[in-house]
Amino acid sequence: MGKRGRRRIWTDDEKRMICAQTRLAGVSVSQVARRYDVNTNLVFTWLRDPRFAGTAEDETPSFLPVEVVGAAPAPAVRAAAEGRV
Repeated sequence: MGKRGRRRIWTDDEKRMICAQTRLAGVSVSQVARRYDVNTNLVFTWLRDPRFAGTAEDETPSFLPVEVVGAAPAPAVRAAAEGRV
């Protein structure tokens, strides 16, 4: 038998808080879902929703190292082989 009773109604703030915990280093969505007794698929649904998943504004901008090298030499052109196909 499954659990009986009413389904839990999560507020938007609670959903944001749960989604924020999934972004912590070393924490899985499954761990967070178990902590709050929520189905993992429901948390993944919230993470796809832009209202709860957070935005790019939450991330600190950073630069990536780039190495500039000279242009690669052009590949040698082979003469077409004579013959029939």
